[in-house]
Amino acid sequence: MKYLLLCLAITSSMFFTACEGDPGPPGPQGDPGINILGQVFEVTVDFQYNPDTALQEALINIPTSVEVYESDVILVYRLEKVVNASGGSADAWSPLPQNFFLGGGDIIQYVYNHTFFDVELLIDGNFDLSVLSTDFTNDQVFRIAVVPSEFATDGMSMTDLLETLTIDAADIETIGN
Repeated sequence: MKYLLLCLAITSSMFFTACEGDPGPPGPQGDPGINILGQVFEVTVDFQYNPDTALQEALINIPTSVEVYESDVILVYRLEKVVNASGGSADAWSPLPQNFFLGGGDIIQYVYNHTFFDVELLIDGNFDLSVLSTDFTNDQVFRIAVVPSEFATDGMSMTDLLETLTIDAADIETIGN
């Protein structure tokens, strides 16, 4: 009996796994997807000391060829070094903010802020930045990436939530202190 069930199971599994029917009709064509790519540009800057803010500053105007909306995200990277790689070279980028510990407790930090038409690069620190070495201020290369995005939609209000859950506001128990 066990032998008969085993043969039946093997035969049935071979029969069902070998089945192949006619392909069904093709489905309707879907909506075309959105093809949005971020835009990237590079700039070389020399920072200038601003005595009013006590910061090293550089203002970068976003090129008119780069379209930026107020909801877009802007990311900034600093060229850290060029790495030799199998017969060529590759750039190594560090995202801002980026800190440097200079010794003697001195610290600087590259930071940035932006609007949808410019990017302000800053060097902040815990000492007099007017004497900062030109190794940190001159010929600095930055890569600025504009990432397309949209503002998030408003969340559900309390009234909408209560309406969706079919709860009356008067039924909510208040817990006293």
